[in-house]
Amino acid sequence: MLLLCHRFSSQVSRIPRVLLVRSMSTSELPQSSIPLFTTIASYREWRQKAFDERKSVGFVATMGALHDGHLSLVQRSLAENDLTVVSIFVNPAQFAPHEDLSTYPRTLPGDLSLLTAQQVSVPDADLTRTPSAVFLPSVHEMYPSGISQDTTVQRGTFVEVKGYDHQMEGASRPTFFRGVATVVTKLFNAIQPTNTYFGQKDIQQALLLRRLCKDLLLSHPTPDRLHILPTTRDPNDGLALSSRNAYLTPSQRAVAPVLFAALQAAESAWRRGETAERCIKEAMIVIDEIKTHPAAEDVDAKLDYIQMNDAESFDIIEGSLRADATGQNPVILSGALRLGKTRLIDNIVLGDLHRAV
Repeated sequence: MLLLCHRFSSQVSRIPRVLLVRSMSTSELPQSSIPLFTTIASYREWRQKAFDERKSVGFVATMGALHDGHLSLVQRSLAENDLTVVSIFVNPAQFAPHEDLSTYPRTLPGDLSLLTAQQVSVPDADLTRTPSAVFLPSVHEMYPSGISQDTTVQRGTFVEVKGYDHQMEGASRPTFFRGVATVVTKLFNAIQPTNTYFGQKDIQQALLLRRLCKDLLLSHPTPDRLHILPTTRDPNDGLALSSRNAYLTPSQRAVAPVLFAALQAAESAWRRGETAERCIKEAMIVIDEIKTHPAAEDVDAKLDYIQMNDAESFDIIEGSLRADATGQNPVILSGALRLGKTRLIDNIVLGDLHRAV
């Protein structure tokens, strides 16, 4: 799906750089055996039938460019629900004006092919489940009042999770979680899932959305029905799978696993009883090894952050604290690394994630 940028000069909007895409007609969509819905009205008609038949609906929200991480969420949904819905929507509200909205990978035909191949056998019911529907809304469908990447000129209704969106990723991307909370609230309202599935790679996002479900008293899904699944990694070097990995040059890809290695070093120190300060230093030693990596000469690498944060408040763990002094809340050990223009994130959760939120 291509995003077209229109500048409204009329008095109708007065919002510069408003993004608007009409809904695709059936004839414009790639061929697919899975029902495709481009409007909320058509999807809701399908969803009402599922309500009437008392069928559970699992939901996986994506921005497309699907990989094995997304597919693991789909597989889990297929195993646990009568029906499974996948949304593909590149959300402009979570991209700052300088970020990669226009170049974000859009691979709809390939995505639909991957989804068509997904299936899970349910022995007790003697049936095989496959994805039931794909929701492909336009920008106008999701933002009927219009949307600009510039938050200072946005008009309409937006959702914020106050006090929990400025730490960690929020410090580097100050408008990101506002955009995520807004679009996911809209998607939950449209899809009305029984269960929904997110990956641990975006741990702060997933925990914020669980809190959103709690604070907004959502029934579809309830907070306990928002499931956070382990990060899917490259089996050879542990790199967290991400759609943005496609941006990496061969040299950058060779260096990329250093972020996870650094987090593992910090994890080992934490489990030995070291202080948070010492754990971060252990991680930084590994990050510094980028300089001696054989591919480093061709890579512009810049560490954004490595932190240890309380999974409930997202507050930074004080440098002198050790594992036995942090209470029952899990600790999020996370980091972000820029390789050229590509920004990679990763994390390790220390403790029981179910205790968070």
